[in-house]
Amino acid sequence: MTQTIETPVVHDQARLSQEAKRVTYIGAWLDALLSIVKVTIGFMVGSAALIADGIHSLSDLVTDGFVLAAIHYGRQEPDKDHHYGHGRIETLTTLLLGSVLIFVAGAIAWSSLDRLFSGTDVNAPGAVAIVITVIALFSKEWIFRYTMRVAKRVKSKLLEANAWHSRSDALSTAVVLVALVGAQFGLGWLDAVAAIIVGLLVGKVGLDLLWESARELVDTALPEDVQDQMHDVACSVPGVDSVHDLRTRQSAGWVMVDLHVVVGPKITVSEAHEIGNEVSRRLRHEFPALTDVIFHVDPEDDAGAGDPSRLPGLPLRPEVEAALDARWYKHPVWRTLNELQLHYLEDKVSVSLIIDDAVHQPPQCLASQLKALASDIEWLGHVEVLFITRAASSSMR
Repeated sequence: MTQTIETPVVHDQARLSQEAKRVTYIGAWLDALLSIVKVTIGFMVGSAALIADGIHSLSDLVTDGFVLAAIHYGRQEPDKDHHYGHGRIETLTTLLLGSVLIFVAGAIAWSSLDRLFSGTDVNAPGAVAIVITVIALFSKEWIFRYTMRVAKRVKSKLLEANAWHSRSDALSTAVVLVALVGAQFGLGWLDAVAAIIVGLLVGKVGLDLLWESARELVDTALPEDVQDQMHDVACSVPGVDSVHDLRTRQSAGWVMVDLHVVVGPKITVSEAHEIGNEVSRRLRHEFPALTDVIFHVDPEDDAGAGDPSRLPGLPLRPEVEAALDARWYKHPVWRTLNELQLHYLEDKVSVSLIIDDAVHQPPQCLASQLKALASDIEWLGHVEVLFITRAASSSMR
C-alpha cells in the first residue's frame, strides 16, 4: 500500500513570492546604479579594477532579471503538465547564473593579466573614486544581508545564491578599494592584481552555484545524518516495526522523501494507512522543508528484495477462492464460511477462515484437514480456522 501525502506550505505562497520579488527589485536598482557609477568613474580615472567591479555589478543586474523570472514561474502551483510544481525552474536558473559568473570571471581575469604584464601605467584615482568605492562596498554588503534574510524566510536557494552573488560583489569592491588606495600612493600594479583577484572571487561563486544546482538536478540525497534523523522519527511512531528504503531528493530548496514502513502483518488496511499518515505528520513537523512524503506500507521487511513489479506475483482473491473452492467445497468449514482473510507473507498466501461455531471440532483439527486437502497448491501457506458466536455472526451480516 503506497500513499502520497502532499503537505501544504505553511506560509502564504503568494506573499512569500512577493517578498522575494521586492528584495530582488531593490537589488536590481542598486546594481544598475552602481554599475553605471563604477564603470564611469573607472574610465575617468583609468582604473581597470574599478571597471571590472562595475562589470561585476552589471552581471548582478543581469542575474537579478533571471531571478525575477525564476521566482515568478518557479513558484507557481503544480498543473497538469508539472505535477510536482515548477521548482526545477529555479534550479536551472541557478545553473545559468553560475555559468554567467564564470564567463564574467574569465573575461575580467584575462584582461587584467594582459594589463599587468603589459606594464600599463595607472594614475592616482583620486578621492572621488575612493569614496564611491566605499559607498558601493557598504551598499552591496547591506543588500547581501537583506537578501539573505528574505531567502531564509521564503526558503529559496536561488535567492540565497543571488545574495551570495551580491556578497561576492562586496568582496571584490573591498579588493578594489585596497587597489585604489595603493594606486593613490604610487602602487599602480595593485590595480591589475586586484582585478585578477576580483575575477577569481567571481569565478569561485560561479563554480559553487554550478555544483549545487547540478547536484540538485541529479536528485542528490540529503546528508546521511539528516536521513538517519528521518529514519528515527519514522521508527518512533507506535505500530511501526521498522523502516527501510528511505530515499530523499531536493528541488529548489524543498525536500521530497519516500520510505517503506513495516507494520504488523495482520492489522487492518485502515490501521496501517493511519500509521503511515502519522509517520508523514511527524516527519513534516520535524522537517518543515518537506513538501511530499510518499510511504509504502509493508506487512513484512522486504528490504533488498527488489522491485516487486519485476518479480513473479501471487494469485489474487478471485483465483485463490476458485482454487480453494475446488478442493474444499464439500468440507463443512467452507460451507459455513463467514469471512475469508488472505495474508501475503513470506511469498505464500496464508488464509484465515472465520466460521460459525456450529462446526463442533477443534479449530486446529479443521485447519489440518483443509491444509491436507489443498496440499497440491504450492502458493498456499498457513491455514487457520477461527470461530465466531452466532450473535456475532448475525451482527456481521
